[in-house]
Amino acid sequence: MFRINISTKIVSLFIFSALFSINLSAASWDVPADKKSKNSFIKFNDASAKEGEVLYNKNCASCHGNPSKGNVLKSLKPTPPDLASDGTQKLTDGELFYILNTGRGLMPSFKNVLSENERWKVIAYMRSFNKKYVQVLSNTDPSKSELVKVNMQYDAKSNIVTVKVVAKEKTGTVVLKDAEVILFAKRYFGKLQLDKSMRTNNEGLAYFQYSKDLPGDKAGNVELIAKINDEAYGELESTTKFKIAVPTDKPSLTEKRAIWNVLVKAPIWLIITYSFGVLVFLGFLLYLVLNLLSFWKIGKI
Repeated sequence: MFRINISTKIVSLFIFSALFSINLSAASWDVPADKKSKNSFIKFNDASAKEGEVLYNKNCASCHGNPSKGNVLKSLKPTPPDLASDGTQKLTDGELFYILNTGRGLMPSFKNVLSENERWKVIAYMRSFNKKYVQVLSNTDPSKSELVKVNMQYDAKSNIVTVKVVAKEKTGTVVLKDAEVILFAKRYFGKLQLDKSMRTNNEGLAYFQYSKDLPGDKAGNVELIAKINDEAYGELESTTKFKIAVPTDKPSLTEKRAIWNVLVKAPIWLIITYSFGVLVFLGFLLYLVLNLLSFWKIGKI
């Protein structure tokens, strides 16, 4: 019996140690050195922090709670940190930006949810809780993204979309090498990523495989969105419509009667139920008024 208890304690201690190690490893982020030194080209001030607060409350507060309040979602393992805590605030802007970009485990990546400007504004809001923080602005000129030109072509036989990225500088055309490119197809709700993210080669080209059964509109058209991220030229999106999808004749979400539609196209049963409810309520009010009049007449007599 004694040996069994000892064995049980040893096993329990081992499991606890393993879980603790997993928790510690999950709490640390292996951020590349070049990403740690990245800085924002947006000034962190009251205006950017206020915009960041709106984005934070919409995307982050459900897990991380209100900064400095300690009301994080403790049911998650590992527990999300309070983003006003010393542990978070000691991270560089680049590390925070990298974490927002990549995500891990239960934390999603916000790279395709928020724009680069929006991600920096979230960090601006986080930094507003650190009175000792001094911002170092990036030398990157955000307006340089306006120089970037994106050209998309497709090969129907091989089902490959080619994205070429160049910048039209005053000195001539510059090929964007090793720029990250993500390709999406526009859907009713959001965007559908096609293939994995790619890096442009020495000719500024990135290749994407798309599915033959990709649904499109009635004519088979689909809008493709190329999202480009380059260290020198920043982040931008380019949209092109191609006739490469399967023709799909789907009615719009507001074309038929539906519970979310306007009164004219709301379901008949909903209109009847609502109308009946209103009539019952009005009838009840009329009944109360008539009774009150009866009481008033009896009182006068």
